Amino acid sequence: MNAHDPGLPEAAGAGGTAAVRRATRLPPRRGAAGGRGTRARTALLGLTAAALFAGCAGPTHTGGGTGAAPADRRSGPAGAGATISPGAPQVSLLVTDFAADTVTFVDPGRGPTGSVVVGTAPYGLAVGKDGRAWVATADAVAVVDTHTRRLTARVPYATPEDRLGPVTHGEYRGGGMGIALSPDGRHVHVGVNVPGGPGVLETIDTRTRKVIRTAPVGRRPMDVDVSRDGREVYATGHDSFDVTVVPTDGGRPRRVEVAPYGTEGGLGSWLKPHHTVVRPSDGRLLLPFEGERLAVADPRSGRVTTERMTANTHQHGAEAGADGTLFVVGTGAVDPASDAGPSLTVRRRNGDEQVIPLQGAHEDVAVSRDGRTAYVTGGFTRDGHWNGLTVVDVATGTTRRLSAGRRPLDVAVLGPHGSGGAAGSG
Repeated sequence: MNAHDPGLPEAAGAGGTAAVRRATRLPPRRGAAGGRGTRARTALLGLTAAALFAGCAGPTHTGGGTGAAPADRRSGPAGAGATISPGAPQVSLLVTDFAADTVTFVDPGRGPTGSVVVGTAPYGLAVGKDGRAWVATADAVAVVDTHTRRLTARVPYATPEDRLGPVTHGEYRGGGMGIALSPDGRHVHVGVNVPGGPGVLETIDTRTRKVIRTAPVGRRPMDVDVSRDGREVYATGHDSFDVTVVPTDGGRPRRVEVAPYGTEGGLGSWLKPHHTVVRPSDGRLLLPFEGERLAVADPRSGRVTTERMTANTHQHGAEAGADGTLFVVGTGAVDPASDAGPSLTVRRRNGDEQVIPLQGAHEDVAVSRDGRTAYVTGGFTRDGHWNGLTVVDVATGTTRRLSAGRRPLDVAVLGPHGSGGAAGSG
């Protein structure tokens, strides 16, 4: 959609100030732990999943979809370019258009400035210091030069096509999901969803642009992260309640179960991990759940502890700022009678939380290098998505909605004032 598309929800008051709630020290809402009981939530799922937007329920059919006809699994030619508006800004955003076959460049002040065709249903992206963006699509990893705004290559997956199924759209489609670059930029690690079974982590040599190694990981690897020293890769298995720790030296992968509410409900559960953040201070893994619990996993020992959160909403995307501040996207209520709506949680290193309400469902987040601005995508993996993003002034809680692509899912900040990475890029 463009800025005139009637499907774009009305802006939430450009320049208006959203309410900001600081609630870290409020007493628990439900019981001594302040959390939902697993049995109660499982029962609730059976009663309400059909009526709600079903943020994490299992697939009713493989592939999901938007009604588009499946495409052939072909790499296609490199060199497809973008139409670039005059006076393109030094600092811009890049989003994956999950409902299309493009990535879109976005001026945070003006909106979209051009798109590049990359392949069907692009999910995650990771941007290197050299300006190359690596994009996980349904049938290949696309490589985009963000300086020239051109597709330069597509790297097919090593996983056989018959295991990935048809090239199509939707939350449950086969192919690439989470993706991350190694700290030295020499390798790209992509989590490949194999419908109906465990996923695969594929490692690409960024020089030769070939898959050089694969490893088994959990089901639907929605997020991939890398340790700061580059020695381990972490693949978050959404449907298997785990993070798979994959040594980059070819060592044996090991599974860490992350299920603070238990695994009752299996594929139909809402209480599964989505995104992981590697804590800069100690390398532990942070996984937010339901705006109530932050799972803290030690990737070496496998020990998982929990800390209290306060947003009381279903949560997906997460990102760490340069100073270790944690940003978490709340997608909205599982139970509208008791849960809060969409929000952005800003969690300081001391555990204090600032909860900024958002209008409508959102999915993922990227943060400016100075930590003052957050960009939250409206794509959302389930119903309720919209074609734009919300720009958040972290200090004041001011929010501004902006048209951006088609169901934008992942987002990266480009340019001298951005991180050059994206949520899920480690």
